[in-house]
Parts: sequence; structure tokens; C-alpha cells
Amino acid sequence: MADRDNFGAPPETGTRPPESGSARLGPAGWFAIVVLFAFLAAAGWYAIHAWSALPGVGLSPMGWVFLVLGVLTTVLVGAGLMALVFYSSRKGKDF
Repeated sequence: MADRDNFGAPPETGTRPPESGSARLGPAGWFAIVVLFAFLAAAGWYAIHAWSALPGVGLSPMGWVFLVLGVLTTVLVGAGLMALVFYSSRKGKDF
């Protein structure tokens, strides 16, 4: 019968993963991050511009504050849940 603790896990090869300080982001990784943030900024600018251009649609300054807070909260909760998924996977706590 298979060991339930290692069910679905790849066989161990005897090699250790690299230390956390030794895996650095290279120039291509930084370039990708800059490009992705540029896409995010462009999408945000377009959304605000398109929303403001609609006739009869207005949002008070307090409405903008709560809209931004809602988006940030949603992103933070999603990022936190994804971090928990990766953490539990690394520690072998998932089924």
C-alpha cells in the first residue's frame, strides 16, 4: 500500500532546493515586472477614462475612495489565499 504522506508527490532525488538567498531575479524578470506594471497602469487609466466619459455616470470622491479600497481588499485577499496555497504545498500540508 502506498504511503499516504507522499501520495502524488514526485520521488525524492536527494538534491536540495536552492537557498532562498541564492535565487535572484535576473534582468529579464525585472523587465517582465516593469512591463506588467505598465499594462496594469494602462488598464487602470483606460478604466477611469472610460468610466468618466460615460454620460450621466458620476462618482463622488468618497465613492472613488471606497471603490479603490474594495479593489485593494479584493486583491490582498486573493494574494493572501494564493500565498497560503503555495505555503501549504511547500510544507506538504495539502491532500
